[in-house]
Amino acid sequence: MPRPLKLRKICCLPERKRFGPLDAEMHEKNYIKMTVDEYETIRLIDLEGVTQEACAKQMNVARTTVQGIYEEARKKLAESLVYGKALLIEGGEYRICEGIENGLDIDCRRHRSGRCFTGSMGRGD
Repeated sequence: MPRPLKLRKICCLPERKRFGPLDAEMHEKNYIKMTVDEYETIRLIDLEGVTQEACAKQMNVARTTVQGIYEEARKKLAESLVYGKALLIEGGEYRICEGIENGLDIDCRRHRSGRCFTGSMGRGD
């Protein structure tokens, strides 16, 4: 029996979902798909400056899981920049947090500042 899927907790959906060259044609071979949870690791680690351990705690997954997600996300960013491909952020296995949860002191900066756009919870397709 396979291990049950654990949804990765993210703070918010990205405000923009498509990035890349303005002159690129949107053919499947001209874009790279990044999942919302990959986007969240980039946001937390590279933008917010948290450690992989703190990122894992906030996303409610193991540190080794965050490490793998982060490596894949950075590879996709590099491929987009180097080869001039558009980057689309969509899909993944995630749920959207609601700020401070279960009395834990894991606090989302975006929720505090009111900059969070929250869509529906659940599996992101």
